[in-house]
Amino acid sequence: MKARILVSFKDSVLDPQGQTVRNALHTLGYDAVQDVRQGKVFELDLSGISKAEAERLIPEIAGKVLANMVIEKYTWQILED
Repeated sequence: MKARILVSFKDSVLDPQGQTVRNALHTLGYDAVQDVRQGKVFELDLSGISKAEAERLIPEIAGKVLANMVIEKYTWQILED
């Protein structure tokens, strides 16, 4: 089974890279873009565990290892095989 975890800055944290991308898009004429938030994508390939165990394990991994919970947030999903 595969899981995808998306990590990004919390809404209250300044995202300078996202703002740089937004400014570049505006320069190129994409004025409809109001905001850009950058982040990280992790894909985990899990084996030998049940879906219930994966649903317990994924947030633990994301919160302890993949995201800095002081300034970042995460979402996750189990992908269909």
